[in-house]
Amino acid sequence: MSERVLSERSPEEISAQIRELLDSLYRVDSGRILATLIRLLGDFDLAEEAMHEAFAAALSLWPTSGVPGSPRPWLISTARFKAIDTLRRRARFDASQDELVRHLEAQSNSAERSNSTEEDSLEDDRLRLIFTCCHPSLPPEARVALTLREVCGLTTEEIAKAFLTTPRTLAQRIVRAKTKIRETPIPYEVPTPQELPERLGAVLHVIYLVFNEGYSAATGAEVTRAELTGEAIRLGRLLMELRPEPDVMGLLSLMLLQESRRAARTSPTGELILLENQDRALWNKEQIAEGVALLERALKSRRFGSYTLQAAIAAVHAEAESIAMTDWRQIVALYDQLLRIHPSPVAQLNRAVAIAMRDGPEAGLTHIDAVLEHGELANYYLAHSARADMYRRLGRTAEALASYEKALALTQQEPERQFLQERIRRLK
Repeated sequence: MSERVLSERSPEEISAQIRELLDSLYRVDSGRILATLIRLLGDFDLAEEAMHEAFAAALSLWPTSGVPGSPRPWLISTARFKAIDTLRRRARFDASQDELVRHLEAQSNSAERSNSTEEDSLEDDRLRLIFTCCHPSLPPEARVALTLREVCGLTTEEIAKAFLTTPRTLAQRIVRAKTKIRETPIPYEVPTPQELPERLGAVLHVIYLVFNEGYSAATGAEVTRAELTGEAIRLGRLLMELRPEPDVMGLLSLMLLQESRRAARTSPTGELILLENQDRALWNKEQIAEGVALLERALKSRRFGSYTLQAAIAAVHAEAESIAMTDWRQIVALYDQLLRIHPSPVAQLNRAVAIAMRDGPEAGLTHIDAVLEHGELANYYLAHSARADMYRRLGRTAEALASYEKALALTQQEPERQFLQERIRRLK
């Protein structure tokens, strides 16, 4: 194994240098390493334990032996041998582990004879890991938790905090998901071309759920959770790198265009700022440019879906100089197209609001009432808030107050509650 010679420094300086290098390797490469180890070992927990032992071994050995020329394959190989040692210890008490030990030893010998470094399969391994974590057999909340833990590398505590649940609850969710993967068993593989459209849709849905919770938190003291939108965009970029399909482009475009407004969506003290009152100078121009470029690529393919159409709507907003100069006619037309391919009550509500901006509050109210009559959004606070806004703009104060109070009773997000309380106070 080739070695990089460390500079002539004291042992303490060398150790600090190695620790810094390993910290960097962990941040950049632990996801790839873990994905490969799960393929090789067939067990999430064993792979995680072995990876951490390999990093600990590197911290102990590299200051004296030098840094390998290819650190990542060294870590994978070391982790595999650590896992074999762990299984040998278990085999003393459980004979069923013997066969697995022999399989891994044969696998290691084969890899050494072929001089394989695992580099060629690393990207495929990351795809396998993403598709396994987002398998349709797992409950949606388990897919989200497992993806953030295994693909993004977030700790259980970080994920629990982001979703306002306890680490214990979150950990149990992850354990149950891993158990189901092992016992079903759910294959650790990239779907076949025939399965890919449906399976890719499940992956994109998980990323979309993570982003939405970060973009508009369901509960809590803040409107947004940047750590979740950041992780969703990172996942989108990873998937774009591994599988640059039009739907992936569309979702990444949508997330970038929505995230571009984050700095303008709340005041310095945390109050909610509506789109019409946002300081557009605070919008992130780089994210808008990247999002629009991705959108154009997706549209040119003519194989796009609902995420691309949502991104097109976001792009119309992003490129308008003001709320008054927004092309509401185009937005309504895009919602019409979106509803044809992916009908949903929330999209119908958003279309109703766009109609109000195009044709006035009376027209908007008619469409919002029709959406609410169907019943699916009866407990959706934004539907009642939108209806209240139509009543307010029409001067129907009593009805506006009743709708604002209904919306207030349905939301648990503190900035939204403060916004609605202020609207109620002004109308009284």
